[in-house]
Amino acid sequence: MSGSPVFRTPDDALLDDVERSGDRLVRAAAGLSAADLRGPSGLASWTRGRVLAHVRHSAEAYVRLLRLARAGREPGPRADAAAPAAAVERDGELPAGRPAEELRAGLDRFTAEARAMPAPAWDRRVPAPAGWWHPAWYLPLRCLREPEAHHLDLDTGHGTDKWPDGYVRWALDDTLTTLRTQGFPVASVRAVDLGRHWSAAAHGPSVAGAGHRLLGRLSGRLRADALTSDRPAHLLPRPPAWPQPPLPGWGRVDDGT
Repeated sequence: MSGSPVFRTPDDALLDDVERSGDRLVRAAAGLSAADLRGPSGLASWTRGRVLAHVRHSAEAYVRLLRLARAGREPGPRADAAAPAAAVERDGELPAGRPAEELRAGLDRFTAEARAMPAPAWDRRVPAPAGWWHPAWYLPLRCLREPEAHHLDLDTGHGTDKWPDGYVRWALDDTLTTLRTQGFPVASVRAVDLGRHWSAAAHGPSVAGAGHRLLGRLSGRLRADALTSDRPAHLLPRPPAWPQPPLPGWGRVDDGT
């Protein structure tokens, strides 16, 4: 199985991908009416406005982490977990037009900060809000995943087939390498369109499908019958909550590692 790629110093191509992904989501957000924004998304109990607010606040959190890495400072006390959730809930009620503007500004701040990062800063560890550490070079990958995954969640007709192959390859490597360490009971995963194969466990079913469908299933966004397998769909294991912390195990914030 391939491991998660180590970019160290993210190149312009990756940051270009982040910009293009953000552009697509901003355009989709700009076309939503007030009723659309208040309507249900693909995530249980989340409106489309809340999905967009989540992506914006995630981008702004990543900007703060980039600045922390650039300054070489130790992080302060962890913020109250309720505060970000309250901000997302509040901004999920913004009127039509504003979510796209706020999202555009947040994503632009991220890419500007990332392009200005000095190379040595990318190896400095930063704390993810979920409670685990990772090097700053992982932030552009996380910022790519946010608009790609949540564009699908807007439930406006943007399917997994719209995910770029480069994003799908990285996200599958990242997810399946981590699942293997957790003993996820799938023996073989094959992305038929990407020419990629992963061995996950010693025993369990084998599954195959287009890469975007595999990622859709592993991220909890598609049903098991979207794939082909040597077992009935209802017997396939349910993936854990996604995304998972990355494989290298850079440590948890709460245990000081």
